[in-house]
Amino acid sequence: MVNTAVILAGGMGTRLHERTKNKPKGFLEIDNKPIVEESILKLLEIGIEQIVIGTGYLAEVYDHLAMRYPQVLCVRNNDYMKTGSMYTLYNLRERVSDDFLLLESDLIYEKQALEELIKLKESDVILASQFTNSNDEVFIETDENHLLVNLSKNRNDLNHIHAELTGITKISVHTLQILCDFAKSSFSENPQLDYESALAGISKQVNIYVHKLNNFVWCEIDNEQHLLRAVNYIYPMIKLKEKNFPFVKRNILLNPGPATTTDTVKYAQVVPDICPREEEFGDVMQMISTKLTALVANSNNYSTVLFGGSGTAAVESILSSVISEDAVLIINNGAYGKRMCQIADAYKLNYIEFQSSPYEALDLVSLEDIISSSKFSHLCIVHNETTTGLLNDISLVGHLCEKYQIQLIVDAMSSYGAIPIDLDSMNISYLAASSNKNLQGMAGVAFVIARTKDLETTQHLHPRNFYLHLYSQYKYFSKTKQMRFTPPVQTLYALKQAIIETRLEGVEKRYKRYTEAWETLIKGITRLGLKHLVKKENHSRIITAIVEPTIPNYDFEDMHKYFYRNGFTIYPGKLDGQNTFRVANIGAITNMDMNLFIKLLEQYLINIGYCTEGNEMNGISKT
Repeated sequence: MVNTAVILAGGMGTRLHERTKNKPKGFLEIDNKPIVEESILKLLEIGIEQIVIGTGYLAEVYDHLAMRYPQVLCVRNNDYMKTGSMYTLYNLRERVSDDFLLLESDLIYEKQALEELIKLKESDVILASQFTNSNDEVFIETDENHLLVNLSKNRNDLNHIHAELTGITKISVHTLQILCDFAKSSFSENPQLDYESALAGISKQVNIYVHKLNNFVWCEIDNEQHLLRAVNYIYPMIKLKEKNFPFVKRNILLNPGPATTTDTVKYAQVVPDICPREEEFGDVMQMISTKLTALVANSNNYSTVLFGGSGTAAVESILSSVISEDAVLIINNGAYGKRMCQIADAYKLNYIEFQSSPYEALDLVSLEDIISSSKFSHLCIVHNETTTGLLNDISLVGHLCEKYQIQLIVDAMSSYGAIPIDLDSMNISYLAASSNKNLQGMAGVAFVIARTKDLETTQHLHPRNFYLHLYSQYKYFSKTKQMRFTPPVQTLYALKQAIIETRLEGVEKRYKRYTEAWETLIKGITRLGLKHLVKKENHSRIITAIVEPTIPNYDFEDMHKYFYRNGFTIYPGKLDGQNTFRVANIGAITNMDMNLFIKLLEQYLINIGYCTEGNEMNGISKT
């Protein structure tokens, strides 16, 4: 039984700048408690009886903390400025007489991992995790028995990367002695030796088992980005897991929204009831509005207007609120361009429809011919036509609008939050999107991001709509931080968390993740003899229209039910005269999810006789 823990806390935390000027890194506070104290409490809760803290920088702060915990003993490394974490450990070797848990002071983690680590029969164990992509990882190379071979921050130093180091290790007294002997012989050349390198250095002498937890929630806090991630994502997730909320079955939604969400977004809705007219909730909506704008524009020039409703509410709000009697040009190259025409019909707008192929690139020459032959006040276009995955070049269309002094309206429902967008450089006056696609939030919030000066000019137009009147909603929110009508409170809390997670991942990295899943999808369906409509160079890499098999045994509803039973949801096609089904690769999904989808698809196609084992098509040549 392990009864002792060691916490390494000698470092200065210089990458956190002013935050560690007057306190050690372990005293960064989350939820009004120093992270090292949170760690101490977890260790005591699992039965640890003695905690030795190796201190250095501002050691007196730890000494003061130890006065409150009789189980805590502090041992100062007086040479902390010239030495590394291994010397801090070496410095307290005489204070440790039993097997122990070794932790770093700047960690937050779920307690369950400590309990699991103690129960493992191996005496020397590195606790490892899945890859966090934190940009400061220590990668672990193991052999076929999951024994440590090497550790490095540089992937190229390793032959086979098995997992990521978490900073939590179980070490026997025997191995501590070997570590200290190795360190003593190394200090003259490398006084800055860290304990991770020392572990790698003795890996040929000692069998150090690497135990990987794939769903372990943790993070190390070394810089501002780590702290942001810890406060807004990792710590909320730890709290959720440690409160033992009921397990939520994970479904993989490959429909184009709503998308698969994280548990932190789901549980962000579990909050105390609040009247949405309270100032506190107004602050929540203000944060949401500001951050939504910041993802695509400068808030000095653009404003986000929130509505309760689906994405179509945002599109209808724009079309019904900002257009006078002038002619409007609507590009229709799919179901959602057609929907804008239907909205224009409903409001009796003076519009001209520019029809284009739903799977071929927009003909910009023909488009300019139409624009130059008539006077238009606005042009409407769907960025990513969700019918097929066709990506319209809104940057070129925006410059065309600038040339002819036309305001550009963009339906970015399935591109916002994934495909990088810059409203100002693309000359976009109004953009419509929603909470439930690439933002990975819950359905129920629509929003318009408008160039403020353009929106201000609409205040004198006679309203065609009441609930969705854009200027009225904007002006009321500007004065009160409130929507005019009751907002979807819990959905907005979920959206707040989804925005935090979007910012932490970053739009470009999210699009890269989506793209990797899309490439797996395209490679897979091509191998299975299926074709997609949109050429790769014109594809959004977000949703794909796939041509259905043309054999008697195929039926989309049967295939849909087959995937649904296996935890996946796919969508029917939306093209007149084209038999297609659609697969999206958005939301909180991974490349592994898409690989599993392809395996299930292959099995389904084998079952209906479309292909056989080995993927030979029955009477169909593979392309």
